[in-house]
Amino acid sequence: MAADRPFKVAVTVDVEEEGLFVGRFPRQAAGVRNVAFLARVAFISRDFGLPLTLLATWQVAREPAAIRVLQDFRQRYGAEVGAHLHPWNTPPFLPGPEPLRSEALPRELLAAKLDTLLAAFRGAGLPPPVSFRMGRFDWGPKILSLLSEFGLRVDSSMVPLTQVIGGPDHFLAPPDPFWLADGGGKPLPLLEVPLTLVALCPAAARGVHRLSSRAPGRLGHLLRAWFPYILSAGVQPVWFPLPWMRLAARLHAARGGRVLCLFFHSSELMPGGTPHTRTEAAANRLAGKIRAFLAWLTRHFRITGVTLGELGEDPPAPERPDVRVWSPPDFRR
Repeated sequence: MAADRPFKVAVTVDVEEEGLFVGRFPRQAAGVRNVAFLARVAFISRDFGLPLTLLATWQVAREPAAIRVLQDFRQRYGAEVGAHLHPWNTPPFLPGPEPLRSEALPRELLAAKLDTLLAAFRGAGLPPPVSFRMGRFDWGPKILSLLSEFGLRVDSSMVPLTQVIGGPDHFLAPPDPFWLADGGGKPLPLLEVPLTLVALCPAAARGVHRLSSRAPGRLGHLLRAWFPYILSAGVQPVWFPLPWMRLAARLHAARGGRVLCLFFHSSELMPGGTPHTRTEAAANRLAGKIRAFLAWLTRHFRITGVTLGELGEDPPAPERPDVRVWSPPDFRR
């Protein structure tokens, strides 16, 4: 029976400044008033017993009012506060336009930005974070190679079945958590927890990736770019309608998936915080969709709430057959 199938459920929130999703990346952030609107989704922990992983930017970590909200979620609901790097507005800076891809930045500069972010956590009295997500899902070998040096042991920056033009290749990344490996296949001390996106037809995903890999430059990326909009389903409430979220959970379970990773932005909970939640009604609809999905999930599956950090508590043991290890193409070159 479906209800006998267990799922670990990680609900992750990018807790960040307003003024995004409009194609501009100013160094001076518009503000973080939206963090107070996390109260709109307190039901996730209160009613369903699922602790949130709140991935906070530098702009949030240096604002006392926002920190009080994060601390309240930690104390009342067992939330984890992780790190979320927006390199375009986290100092130090290079002269010139933003944003630049992380792989285009010097490794030393990325390290300095991480240090700035984590110093803000210390200054706010937050525990050292163990989980991380890169802004715009812009991971690459440089940033991932730094995380363990800063005590971060879980990354959640990969989105399977997607391809950002000019960005990293995680199109065929497994949809369930896996240990990252170097170019030689050796496991690294970093667990990847990708957002849950699944192909409607896995063979089609492999075929599109193979075909696009043979196409020159930008054309290959364009061939992949349309795939998630047509031939995939996911549990991301802003990206997919509710029936597609349910379909993604069913497909993932049928294929042996054990973890669901949901994500949304704190600014999407504030009316006017994003272009797609301009009104109170729109923000309420988003919260209602999340509630409806979790209610359905609890009826059809046995679920256990986990934070990203909890998923990464056990180190990799390559001799175990149930341990999944994956090396991104960017690491194999």
